Amino acid sequence: MQVDSLSLRTVEVTRYVTPLREGGSLPALAEADDGFLYVLKFRGAGQGIKALIAELIVGELARTMGLRVPELVFCELDEAFGRTEPDEEIQDLLRASTGLNLGLHYLSGASTFDALVNTVDAHLASQVVWLDCLTLNVDRTARNTNLLMWHKELWLIDHGAALYVHHAGPGWAQPEKQRSFGQVKDHVLLPQASELEAVDAESRALLTPERIRAIVALVPDEWLTEAFATDSAHEQREAYRQFLESRLATSNTFVQEAQNARKALI
Repeated sequence: MQVDSLSLRTVEVTRYVTPLREGGSLPALAEADDGFLYVLKFRGAGQGIKALIAELIVGELARTMGLRVPELVFCELDEAFGRTEPDEEIQDLLRASTGLNLGLHYLSGASTFDALVNTVDAHLASQVVWLDCLTLNVDRTARNTNLLMWHKELWLIDHGAALYVHHAGPGWAQPEKQRSFGQVKDHVLLPQASELEAVDAESRALLTPERIRAIVALVPDEWLTEAFATDSAHEQREAYRQFLESRLATSNTFVQEAQNARKALI
């Protein structure tokens, strides 16, 4: 796939199957007009559109690195969709989510990753830890791994809590606001992540400025203008690009931080 050809399919939601109440943003299992089931993340959920933006950007960064992520699709939700829903909370959520939402292809039969049962090799563990350091993903702990095992392979899900600095207000992406990532000490795969330096070199080569720009370009204008209450989607898109490129330029800092945290564990 060429860098300038990145795209996501758009599907129309045809059936609300069931809420997935273990998610803080009340995602749902839904069927679309292509006949597939998706885990649907709603723009009207309490975590807001920024969670969808993070989900999209981090998911495609992971895919670029060769990590397994369920296919992401834009899910169009019709205004009339929730009118027959008997649950008032869900009805309100559907009403607030009219328009473009985000879906992850449903991995039927997948099981939650368990560090006591499932094994991950050092290179793969290092890739996941490196990605989560890059994107400040605080939500990959033993308590909540956001990892699935499907057909004996590791899959990454639920990146809405990443890029949390975009909640910090104007100027959130400025280099002087770059932050350390002390939360890496709680990462479920940190003990196995012994190849961080090698993964750093590999990943930096893959995540070129052109690729970063192409991934950020996938974010719909309407999400950016609504999430940041601005008329300039371009300005906010540039903020994400600037943030990611700045993190990449100083990746040795978070790699060292992760290595130090790992030494304290083993």
